[in-house]
Amino acid sequence: MNFARSLVIALLAIAALFAADLAAAADKKALVGGRLIDGLLGEPIANSVVLIDGDSIVAVGTIDTLEVPAGYEVVSTEGMSVLPGLWDMHVHLMINGHADYAHWHSEYPDRFADEIMPASAEQLLLAGITTARDLGAPLEESLAIREAIANGGIPGPRLFISGPFIQHIPYPGREAYRWGVSGVRDARNKVKQLADAGVDVIKLIDHDEMTFEEAEAVVDEAHKHGLPVVAHSHRPDEIRRGLAIGVDNFEHTGLAAAPGYPEDIMEALRERTATGRVRGGPLYWTPTVEGLWNYDQVIANPEHLDNRCWQRGLKADTIADIKQSIESPKDLLYFDLTPKRKPTLINKITQLREAGVVLMIGTDSGIPMKFHCQSTWNELEVWVNVMEIPAMEAIRAATYWPAKMMKVADRWGTVTPGKYADIIAVRGDVLKHISLLQDVDFVMKGGVVYKQDGRAVN
Repeated sequence: MNFARSLVIALLAIAALFAADLAAAADKKALVGGRLIDGLLGEPIANSVVLIDGDSIVAVGTIDTLEVPAGYEVVSTEGMSVLPGLWDMHVHLMINGHADYAHWHSEYPDRFADEIMPASAEQLLLAGITTARDLGAPLEESLAIREAIANGGIPGPRLFISGPFIQHIPYPGREAYRWGVSGVRDARNKVKQLADAGVDVIKLIDHDEMTFEEAEAVVDEAHKHGLPVVAHSHRPDEIRRGLAIGVDNFEHTGLAAAPGYPEDIMEALRERTATGRVRGGPLYWTPTVEGLWNYDQVIANPEHLDNRCWQRGLKADTIADIKQSIESPKDLLYFDLTPKRKPTLINKITQLREAGVVLMIGTDSGIPMKFHCQSTWNELEVWVNVMEIPAMEAIRAATYWPAKMMKVADRWGTVTPGKYADIIAVRGDVLKHISLLQDVDFVMKGGVVYKQDGRAVN
């Protein structure tokens, strides 16, 4: 009896070890054969090999220099461009392209946590966005979605969240995700409340309407908690004040019809970028140009609005509601100034680049007709093919620089040993045809494959 029992225990131990070996093997993958754009400044690596163990990259080489060890699952990337998972530095998980904000924010808040935000997150991930910065949403829901993704409860990109905007007076009916401040003490308390809750960044808007002391207190308190401050740059005075109080990252290209930024702002930007390390690092800017540039093309050819990718994860009545809200794109008041704004964009992007700011990819994804499955590649396409930003620079603006800005470049942003295995791949030469990113063939996040051969992996 003792012998039999000992044998059973021994066999169970062997089985457990065998199962553990199988699990370990399943966690070990080798991406073999593709042209690797690693996110650094060097030339792409032809016939690359990327070894992944668990959630991390352990080695990078070529088929001539790096042998795939026994026990690794080989995933062919032959004929593909392999690159770091993309970041989108400005998304709104709580909206999905609906054109009537008043209706959306009155009817859908009770669906944010269990339908809207999970659907947005999955759509982003399947589009190749493995990290996203969600700016301006109710605090509780933002925290819950970030945790659910991190714990593997729902698929989605790694999330950095701001929770609610900080502004002078919240817009009526939107107090759940826009917090007003009244006085310096209140400004500090609101930021501290967000910091104590665990947000990753503070989002500031309409700071030119605050007192200087209030706006300064927001930035100072955020920095005391190690949080960067992202601020709108719609109006010249928002930029002037933002520079004076030490904002880390401006957003948008100025949503007005002026042909360019005033010279005093350009001089202030040049002065700020000339003192980058002294002032804590580069000055970052997320211009979000695609929605403005492509609007007249959406009116001329709205067929992409019927792409069912944006419907993934949404309920039938939500889909129907979004569809009816965008039936007539040319009549949307949200875009009424766009014809005057569009002609200013190339000049403004040129001004920012010449001033030395670091541009990053962000899209405002989720705003009317800007769907999470389409926005990021559209932004990259406009940067490269309209703004004439080199493809490699644009890709680094969607990989390396966001990780640097969020101070996580030790684990994010490049395909190099020691980093998270957040990797995407597309068939063809993405440096020549940036629009290939509209159809990402392969998506891996943390060593887990979420999309292969263009299909979602359940």
